[in-house]
Amino acid sequence: MTFRKVNIFILALAVVIFLLVLHHNFLGLSDFLKRELSDSDALGLQPIDFIPEAPQKLIEKRNEKEIPVVITASEDRLGGIIAAINSIYHNTKSNVVFHIITQNNTVDHLRSWLSNTVLKNVKYQIIDFDPRVLEGKMRVDSEQTDSIKPLTFARFYLPNLLPYSEKAIYVDDDVIVQDDIFELYNTPLKPGHAAAFSDDCDSTTNKFAVRGAGNQYNYIGFLDYKKETIRKLAMKASTCSFNPGVFVANLTEWKLKNITNQLEKWMKLNVVEELYSKTLADNVATPPLLIVFYKQYSNIDPLWNVRHLGSSAGKRYSPQFVKAAKLLHWNGHFKPWGRTASYSDVWEKWYIPDPTGKFNLIRRHSEAYKAK
Repeated sequence: MTFRKVNIFILALAVVIFLLVLHHNFLGLSDFLKRELSDSDALGLQPIDFIPEAPQKLIEKRNEKEIPVVITASEDRLGGIIAAINSIYHNTKSNVVFHIITQNNTVDHLRSWLSNTVLKNVKYQIIDFDPRVLEGKMRVDSEQTDSIKPLTFARFYLPNLLPYSEKAIYVDDDVIVQDDIFELYNTPLKPGHAAAFSDDCDSTTNKFAVRGAGNQYNYIGFLDYKKETIRKLAMKASTCSFNPGVFVANLTEWKLKNITNQLEKWMKLNVVEELYSKTLADNVATPPLLIVFYKQYSNIDPLWNVRHLGSSAGKRYSPQFVKAAKLLHWNGHFKPWGRTASYSDVWEKWYIPDPTGKFNLIRRHSEAYKAK
């Protein structure tokens, strides 16, 4: 009888120990989640929601390696991000997770568009970008669209947006992808390089678009070389610039080199000294990137950023060349959801009509694009 009581006591003790361990692990997880949210709040970057799992059948068809893709979403350009996500998602078997950076007034509309269309199984995280993080770091310019301006600088904070990723892809909202994004993700970066960009003087864009583009393909087109602060950097004015609308980032190297802090430094200096060229237009994020990454970046395949489709230069591309491009980029004044962009019909194949009816395409022969 005594032996039986001992066994019961040991069993009860084991159960108590198990419950204590389980409770301890739960508290540890809770603390971890609190720290994660706290870290995000410190920079005004707060995860709003996350779709963690696609249906099992879909998962089995896709590679397990997670490919983080960062893209910004503003209300008046929301159709752009939908087309970009659709083209990326349906041209890959990789496990892509979209980290969508936006502001609170866009969240509900974006979530509705994703969940009520063929994109309902896309894995994504919506992160609210608090513009207060940019206080003292940007000049106020009434000619720039307020909804776009803060989000333009979200790419400077990639390690904060993706604290547990070692590598990520950033794309603008005016692109579509025609090949497997996994190839772009696998772009080799040289030791010590935190990012890979596409040169503005690469053979692809130089052949078609650089002619007539003024100095917007070298450093003098983005920086004011009359300013002593710029001259002291000893950067050649004729150095070829790069396009920051599509790039691959080594986030480990980015953090080691304090890239974000360096970018913020030049943003603050520009507020005081006006270091950027007067001909910048909307390229306000480019100058600090050019300074920080001067001769310190790797190159992506030019076909992974075939750009200038948003300017008159895009009309020089042949249909065969556009078809062969891996990524099409409508940088420039004219967007593919507007009336006059080159090859907007190619972009429109990936556009999904807005189920809420708030966003409409503008076409030459109609006041607005009507959902089919």
